[in-house]
Parts: sequence; C-alpha cells; structure tokens
Amino acid sequence: MFRFALPQQTALRQAVTQAYRRDEAEAVQDMLQRAQMSAAEQNGASQLARRLVAQVRENRKKASGVDALMHEFSLSSEEGVALMCLAEALLRIPDNATRNKLIQDKLADGDWKSHLNNSPSLFVNAAAWGLLITGKLTTPTSEQGLGAALTRMLGKGGEPLIRKGVDYAMRMLGKQFVTGQTIEEALQNGKEREKSGYRFSFDMLGEAAMTEADADRYYQDYVNAIHAIGKDAQNAGVYEGNGISVKLSAIHPRYVRAQHDRVTGELLPKLKQLFMLAKSYNIGLNIDAEEANRLELSLDLMEALVSDPDLAGFNGIGFVVQAYQKRCPFVIDYLVDLARRNKQRLMIRLVKGAYWDSEIKWAQVDGLDGYPVYTRKVHTDISYLACARKLLEAQDAVFPQFATHNAYTLAAVYQMGEGKEFEFQCLHGMGETLYDQVVGAQNLGRRVRIYAPVGTHETLLAYLVRRLLENGANSSFVNQIVDEKISIEELIRSPFDTVAEQGVRRHSALPLPRELYGSGRLNSYGVDLSNENVLQQLQTLMNQAAGQSFQTASLINGQSREVQPARPVQN
Repeated sequence: MFRFALPQQTALRQAVTQAYRRDEAEAVQDMLQRAQMSAAEQNGASQLARRLVAQVRENRKKASGVDALMHEFSLSSEEGVALMCLAEALLRIPDNATRNKLIQDKLADGDWKSHLNNSPSLFVNAAAWGLLITGKLTTPTSEQGLGAALTRMLGKGGEPLIRKGVDYAMRMLGKQFVTGQTIEEALQNGKEREKSGYRFSFDMLGEAAMTEADADRYYQDYVNAIHAIGKDAQNAGVYEGNGISVKLSAIHPRYVRAQHDRVTGELLPKLKQLFMLAKSYNIGLNIDAEEANRLELSLDLMEALVSDPDLAGFNGIGFVVQAYQKRCPFVIDYLVDLARRNKQRLMIRLVKGAYWDSEIKWAQVDGLDGYPVYTRKVHTDISYLACARKLLEAQDAVFPQFATHNAYTLAAVYQMGEGKEFEFQCLHGMGETLYDQVVGAQNLGRRVRIYAPVGTHETLLAYLVRRLLENGANSSFVNQIVDEKISIEELIRSPFDTVAEQGVRRHSALPLPRELYGSGRLNSYGVDLSNENVLQQLQTLMNQAAGQSFQTASLINGQSREVQPARPVQN
C-alpha cells in the first residue's frame, strides 16, 4: 500500500489547499471585497502617504547608500544587470581564473561613465568611478591612450588587484544589507536605532542547507543567537524586546513535502527546542516564509507547536504569510482558528513575498494549471490590504506585524489599524528614511521592527540577490521614491484606483503555464506533488492499480499487439 503521510484535511485546511492555484480574476475580486476602505480611511491614507513621501524626498541626501545605488544602477540598464550578476556570483566562485573571466564579461562593456555625478550620494559616485575604472581595465586590448596602458598592466599583475577591488566592492554592498557578521556585533550595531524606538528581528543568514552538517551548523547559530538576544533583552518581553526569525530550510537538509515523515520526526523536535529556548528568555521567534510548495508543510509544524502543552501561554510563536500567494487569506483564517483553539496569541508577519520570479518559472516548467502567486503587483497590493484587515480584526488571536516599504500601503494599514495593537516592520538597509517618519512619539508613535540579517559575506548571496532584484526593479517603491521624475501623486496612487482603471486581469505577458507555447501546442502537463488534494487522488489511484494484474504487450502504431505464448527453450 502507498501512503503519503496525508495530514487531516479540516475545512479550513481544505480551503487553503483549494486556493493554491486559484483563478486570478476570481481571487482579486474576492480580495477587493475584503479590502474595501471607507472614504475617511482612503482620504486619511492618501494624505499621510503624501506627507511621508514628501518628507523622504526632502531628506533624500540622507538616504542610505543602497537606496541611492539601486536608483542609479536600476535593472533597466546594462550596468545594473551586470552589477546584480556580479554580486550574485563573484563571492562564491572558488578559482581566480573564473573570477577574472566573470569580471571581464560583466564590466568591460558597461557604460559606467554615464553614471558619474548623476547622484548627490558619495556612495554612488564612488561606486561609479570604481566600476568605470574597472571596466577600462578589463576592456579588450586598445592601442589608444590610457586604455592601452592600463590593458598592458593586466599582464603585470593588474588583474588580481582588480579582482580584489571588485570583491571588496561587492562585500561593501553586502554590508549595507547585513547588521553584523556575528550576533554580538549585530546587537551592538543596533543600539543607536533602538534609542529611536526601533526593535529588531535578527535572522542568521543561510538557507536551503544541502547537507546535515550545514543544517547542524545553522541550527547552532540560531541557538547561540537566541542566548545572545535573550540575555541582551533583559526580559523586555516579546513585543517590547528584540526577537529572531528562523528559516526552516536552513536547519533541515530535506525540508520538502516529499519528506513529510522525516521532517516531522527530525525537524519538529529541534524546532520545539528553539521555541522552548525563546520562551525561557521571553523573546519572539518567527518562522520565515519560503517557497509555495513548502507552505502546507510549515502549517503542519505550526499545528504541532501551537498545540504543544509545553509552549502553552507563550505569545512569542510567530509565522510569516505572503500576500502575493492566492492562499494567503485562507492561511490567516487557519492560523487564527489554530490560536483560538489553543488559547494562544500568535505573531503574524504579513509580507508581500520574495520568490515571485521562481514561483512563476516553476509553474511554467511543471506545466501546471495556474500560478500560486498573483501575476500583477497591484493585485498583490490589494491582497495585502485585505489580509491586513483580516489580521487587525483578530486582535484576540493575533499580534499583527506589517512588513512593507510602500508609503501608501503603510498609510492604509495605519488608518485601518487606528486604536488597535500592531507594529510595522522593514528590512535592514532599505527605506529607513521612510520609517524614520513613523517610529517614535514625535511621529506616528508606532513601533517599527527591523528584519536584520546576521552573517558573513559568504552566506548572504541568496538574500542579497533577492534584495537587488526587488529594489533594482523599476516598479519597486524603494527605487521610485528617490526618482523625482515620478510625481508624488503617481507614487501614492491607491491600488483600488489602478484596478478600477485597468480592470482585473492576469498580466498580459504571462500566459497560463499550460498555454506557454501559445496556439502551437500545449505545454507538457506535470503533477503538482505539493498539492494535498493531488496527493490524495494519486494515492488512491496507485493503491487501486496495485491491486490489479497487468500484462505487458508491445505497441505498434499506438495499438497493443496480442501477446504470443512463450516458446519452450531449446537445449
């Protein structure tokens, strides 16, 4: 008999599964109903967003280096793409010969000179000069002027120097996103912002552990970090003190649906130990969001943790939900019910989502019926507001944590949450100029928690690439807010107005995965082995087939040929 370790599908869990690849138009219409704001809320949100953006632009010269860098070297330029590719690849290339080839390939043809003195940021101009010079040094041999002289230097030991310089530049870029290389350093570096009212959720960099040794090392990093954060917090409490976030794929090498039994047997006990340790220090611990195909596996672990009597009464159990997933509101329903059933109060962090490109590609490769995520950013913005209202209405079961860098989203949540308990969150190194207008009694008086990665530069690559992709894109709010060619009115436009003008429709450049090749042919059909309903059906069919007898026969032109009786063996 075949058994896929199928969890019990309650009505709320069934709703989560059913919405996995829900029709986008249907899902958005549902979210529009859930997200509706009163006229007073919409007017208040627009006024606040306008004020926040104006203040950020007024303080533009104080913007962090990465804010300015992402604006100058956007992913719409060849140089921006080269910079992103270099950051993603350089630090993990083991040999110098390959590093040299990568440097030449990505920097030799970049028009770095066009970026000089375009920005008031010293950080950007220094980066532009460095990349310009590097590009000149790696350009193929030229007999004219400085180019020829510098090219000749390559044969005299210049290339290792260039390699070291670019390596250093990428490490400097990475440092903008990382709070410290150790948890002790990160805690110390955060003290100044804590005085302003900020708090931190630290995360030990490392994800998708490939070996048990990697997973054990990351796990020990989390244990050490909880001890350090807990001692530093001095029992400030789950909400008032700093906390930590854990990525489950970092602490188990086979964190996939197909290994459900193994994950339950091996990861759950270790995860419980982390939560018990966090409980002993009274600090919050959030389970980070990951790819869509791992979501229901994470929910199974949450079910076990929240119902564990050893964790009863601990308000520091947290979970991250992603608004770009069509299942998000149903996941919230399930988590709220889980908390109420166990008389708990969960921390729920609402984010927009960080794996969009991958989710789209995987659905296309597998030829599935639809996408697990919205194909248009405005649909995700609508979903975010709908899910935010749902969280705010469950104050008895949820302490909401709203992670966004979009001024209108921030302002809308602020209006909807008037008189309710919640906090905002942002990423370290990105958009602090926006949240400096929020934190503290002299501003909006709302606590802001910074998601703060901790680790060496060698461990930050996957995280760094996601940040560069998100904020180097032209549609990114972090990119647009420093671009004064984009009007404030356009920047703070309500997603409701955008949908009213453009209608509810899937992105025109993204056909359904099965229709990827247009009218030529259907894409080959895959089996969604992370869908609980599909697994249930597959298990039933396989067990039915196992009870039947089969006889092999050759096929000719698609027709079965009658099996000939075997001839006796001649000795």
